Amino acid sequence: MNTAPSTSLAGVLGHGALAILAYAVLGVLLLVAGFYVVDLATPGRLSKVIRADRNPNATLLAAASLAGVGLVVAASIWSSGGELREGLLATLVFGLVGIAVQTLGMVAFDKVAGIPVRELVEEPALHPAAVLLAVTHFVIGLITAVAVL
Repeated sequence: MNTAPSTSLAGVLGHGALAILAYAVLGVLLLVAGFYVVDLATPGRLSKVIRADRNPNATLLAAASLAGVGLVVAASIWSSGGELREGLLATLVFGLVGIAVQTLGMVAFDKVAGIPVRELVEEPALHPAAVLLAVTHFVIGLITAVAVL
C-alpha cells in the first residue's frame, strides 16, 4: 500500500486548502481569546464599550492587542516549515504565550505608569496613556513573533 502523500495537483491543492482553513480557524480562535483577555481588564463588556459607547481608548487597546496576537500567529505559521500538525500546535502554544505576555504587560503598565487600565478605558476621550499601552501591546506581539522565528 502506498502511504506517500498525493503529489497530484488536486491533492496538493486540497491539502493546502485544508491547511489554510485550519490555520485560519486557529488564528480566529486566538484573536477571540486575545479580545476576551482585554475584555477582562476593562469595566463592562468590551464589545459594548467599543460599539455603543464608542470609547477610543478601549478600541485602541483591543485593536493593538489583536494586532500583536496576529503577528505571533503569522510568525508561527511562517516558521512551521510546512508541517501542519506541528505548525498548528506551535501556533496554539505561541499564540497563548503571546496573549499571556500581553496580559503581564497590562499589569506591569498599571504598576509602572500608575494608570490602571480599568480607569483608562472609562475616559471618554483618547488618553495618551492608551496610545502608550497600545504600542506596548503591539511591540510585545512583535517581540514574541520574532522570537518564534
